[in-house]
Amino acid sequence: MPSAFQLQCHLVLIFLAASKGETRYLEVRDAGEDDPFLLLSEDLKRELSAGQIYRRSLRCIDMLSIEGQFSFTADQPQLHCATFFIGEPEELITVHYDFVNIDCQGGDFLKVFDGWILKGEKFPSSLDHPLTTSQRYADFCESGNIQRSIRSSQNVAMIFFRIQQPGNGFTVTVKKSSNLFPCNVISQTPSGRFTMVIPHQHRNCSFSIIYPVVIKISDLILGHLNGLFLKKPSAGCAGVGDFVELLGGAGLDPSKMFPLADLCHSFRGSAQMKIGCDNTVLRMVSSGKHVNRVTFEYHQLDLQETETRKENSIEEFCFPSI
Repeated sequence: MPSAFQLQCHLVLIFLAASKGETRYLEVRDAGEDDPFLLLSEDLKRELSAGQIYRRSLRCIDMLSIEGQFSFTADQPQLHCATFFIGEPEELITVHYDFVNIDCQGGDFLKVFDGWILKGEKFPSSLDHPLTTSQRYADFCESGNIQRSIRSSQNVAMIFFRIQQPGNGFTVTVKKSSNLFPCNVISQTPSGRFTMVIPHQHRNCSFSIIYPVVIKISDLILGHLNGLFLKKPSAGCAGVGDFVELLGGAGLDPSKMFPLADLCHSFRGSAQMKIGCDNTVLRMVSSGKHVNRVTFEYHQLDLQETETRKENSIEEFCFPSI
């Protein structure tokens, strides 16, 4: 039985499939029945290849993964609405207000958040983001024309809005730009391969996969000796300035997840682990003294793999929730 977190995330990701062109009309079904990551429809491909700006209306709860111009017009009071934006790992997202007609004095609001918030949990966590939580919000009712474009610090962002008067609304344009050194990432897909590089920067970076996964780390460079250490109550990477940790949990915020394994030293080879949590995070902590690098690949953990737990796998965590 999927957890409430998985169902909510999968529903959000089904909206992502719809925004990619799987269908112009969303048919609500059980979130676990279908893979939401399908290719763009031929109609949408033709629209985009012709050089046209993609346009569509927003739903109260929505997901966008492509550039374009998007509008929302209230047909009734809408009190709790949000749009999630997601790009590829190496992309940043810019949200520009083209037109806004809301009643700020009457209690309406329109806010951009640098990251995602789901069920009260943030990604990236406050420990991993360069801005304070208050600085990550851009409130249109406070800034108005002063700040009409907001760029994210990673491949995800979102807007919250409340519009009480039917007929009021807004239009935004979403664009993407390149990020040479992606730091905090939410994966669009349940499988993939990624290399995270932190070049002499004192920062923490997390790669989040909202699925139970098999994760295989093939290359880790930390400027230390060779070795791999699984986390134990009396062990770990305490006192080591540069390391990678694997986290698992049922929420979105890496700082609230359970630490499963520490990788304290560089190695070449293969370390494969099976993690049956709703959300799996690979997090690199960097002191800024080295060019740290980790390469890994991952795919969704299926039922058969949970029944044959071998190799270097984290067996004791999270599997009952699958």
